[in-house]
Amino acid sequence: MTFLQISSALIVLASAFAAINSIFLRLPSAIGILIVSLSASFCLLCVDLIWPSLGLLTILHKAVDGFEFSSALLEGMLGLLLFAGALHVKLTDLKANWRVVLLMATMGVALSTVVAGVGFSWITGAPLMIALVFGALISPTDPVAVLGVLRAANLKKSLETKIAGESLFNDGVGYVVFLVLVGIAFPVGDAHGGGFGDATKLFLQEAVGGALLGIALGWGTYKIMTKIDDYSVEVLLTLALAFGGYQLAMWMHISAPIMAVCAGLLIGDELTSHAMSQKTRDYVEAFWKLIDEILNAVLFLMIGLEVFAIAFSMDAIIAGVLSIGLSLLARLVAVFVPITLLRPFREFSEGIVPIMTWGGLKGGISVALALSLPDSEWKPLILTVTYIVVLFSIIVQGLTVAPLARRVGQKPN
Repeated sequence: MTFLQISSALIVLASAFAAINSIFLRLPSAIGILIVSLSASFCLLCVDLIWPSLGLLTILHKAVDGFEFSSALLEGMLGLLLFAGALHVKLTDLKANWRVVLLMATMGVALSTVVAGVGFSWITGAPLMIALVFGALISPTDPVAVLGVLRAANLKKSLETKIAGESLFNDGVGYVVFLVLVGIAFPVGDAHGGGFGDATKLFLQEAVGGALLGIALGWGTYKIMTKIDDYSVEVLLTLALAFGGYQLAMWMHISAPIMAVCAGLLIGDELTSHAMSQKTRDYVEAFWKLIDEILNAVLFLMIGLEVFAIAFSMDAIIAGVLSIGLSLLARLVAVFVPITLLRPFREFSEGIVPIMTWGGLKGGISVALALSLPDSEWKPLILTVTYIVVLFSIIVQGLTVAPLARRVGQKPN
């Protein structure tokens, strides 16, 4: 199938499943599309079990492989989604909560990686370095899922900023940690370094380089926009920044996700008030909200269809169920330790730990990272376990985090 045919099929399916959800299920859009997609996938699997002569599973497996989920997300959609998410996070609010966001996006990711990795090694018997790779790919919270849920939770602004800011930045940091650990655990081909020194150098190159590029490109785009008063051109400039900046960062071998977040924060906050007219701001916000909604729908559709690419076995399912608890424990540690360290210096509501723990949703990024792993005897198990954890996180946590947040997130924080 050509790129246009694949894109057309995904848009048609996403719109059909979104309509089914809106008419019958009436769940949050992304979660509803995922559930409908999963239901359709399992129905097709049942058809294949009843009439195996049709060869339906082989056809569907080949079609899903043609989508190239990992490449589509990590090399394209992710930049647009992160940029769109960052546009709606106020830089001034983020500055007021920068200590929490910074600690959770760095120390939190590191702690979660270690806890999840050691636990995965104990559950499955995987070598520690390979288990840490699993810990790294399951640690980042998915900003796409998290930001979608936050819209329905009606939280206080400071708590919403902590969750949104942390989900945007720990995604980029987690991706860098993943690359470093993959290079150590699978030192073949174009591996990313083989020792602690190389790993540290790569981390700094990816993270710091991505931030600097995002700030530079965002500032440059802002300076150009101050000289223009045409909403169509200015919208096009933001699209060029998100698309072109992400691809440039990948070409330079620095963190493209961190670049997208930093550029989005710059364009989305104070700079827009100086560079854009009210009419342009309205068009930019509407355009990126639409892009966010469309890509969100396609992403969760693709997650549901990935069931055809998963090699389920009883051992993998048991490991996946156990890893659900493990991922929640790792998330709890990643939230509790930074918050505890900062309590002597500022006040937090009692509900911040359970909200940020249960609201740390995993999503398509974890599945894409698992799919991108080099072929090895452990890849099928890691992929299956990751998929099970992600489904639980999006469906169960995603449907219950808003009521939890409304119940305990109303106190000062």
